[in-house]
Amino acid sequence: MVDTKELIRKEVKTITSSSSHGRSGFMRGDGYLQLYLSQLQHNPLRTKMLTSGTLSALQEILASVYAGDRDKKGSYLTPRVPKMAIYGALISAPLGHILVTLLQKAFAGRTSGKSKLAQILVSNFVVSPVQNSVYLACMAVIAGARTPHQIRATVKAGFMPIMKVSWCTSPLALLFAQKFLPPHAWVPFFNLVAFVIGTYINAMTKKKRLAALKRKKLHDRKDVVETKEYYVRRERD
Repeated sequence: MVDTKELIRKEVKTITSSSSHGRSGFMRGDGYLQLYLSQLQHNPLRTKMLTSGTLSALQEILASVYAGDRDKKGSYLTPRVPKMAIYGALISAPLGHILVTLLQKAFAGRTSGKSKLAQILVSNFVVSPVQNSVYLACMAVIAGARTPHQIRATVKAGFMPIMKVSWCTSPLALLFAQKFLPPHAWVPFFNLVAFVIGTYINAMTKKKRLAALKRKKLHDRKDVVETKEYYVRRERD
C-alpha cells in the first residue's frame, strides 16, 4: 500500500525544491506553480499581498455572479470589488504574514504531537480571533459603516458565527499545512481555504439580502395598492 501522506509530502517537496533551480520547468505545465513558489521564497510579503488582493476581488465577483447581485448598470464589477482587493492586499495579507510567521517561530523545531496540538489551539484561540475581528471591521467599513459604534456592532454581531466556521475549518487546514506544506506556503494555502469558504458565505449573504429587498419591495407595492384602493372606496362613498 502506498502511504498517501508520504506521497503528498514528496510531491510538494519536489515542486518546492525545483522552483529554486533556474527556469527549466517554466515551459512545462507546472512552470507557473514553480515560479509562484519561487516568488514566495524570495519575495514572500509582496507575493502574499498580490495573492490575497486577487483572491479577495475574485471572491467578491464570484459571489455576486452566484447571487445575481449587480450594480445599477447591470455589472458584476461593483464598487466593492476594488475595495476588497485593497483589503486583501494591504490588510489581510500583511496581517496574516505577521501572525503566521510568529506562530511558526513560536513552534519552530517542535514536532511532537503535543506541540502540534498546541499550535492548532493557539491558531484557533489567538490568531483566528484577531484575523476575524479585523475582517469584520473592514467589511463594516466597506459596507458603509463610518462610526466606531457601527463598526463595533458589526464585529459583535458577526464574531461568533464566523468563529464557529473557523473552528470547524482551521484545525483541518493547519493540520494539512503541518504535514505537507513548507512554511512559506502556509499563508497562500490558508488564503485559498478562506477564499472558498468566504465565497460561499458572501454569496449566501448576498442572496439573503436580495431576497429581503425583494420582499420589502413587494410589501411596499402592496401597501401602495391598498392605499389607492382605500381612497377610491372613500371617493365612491
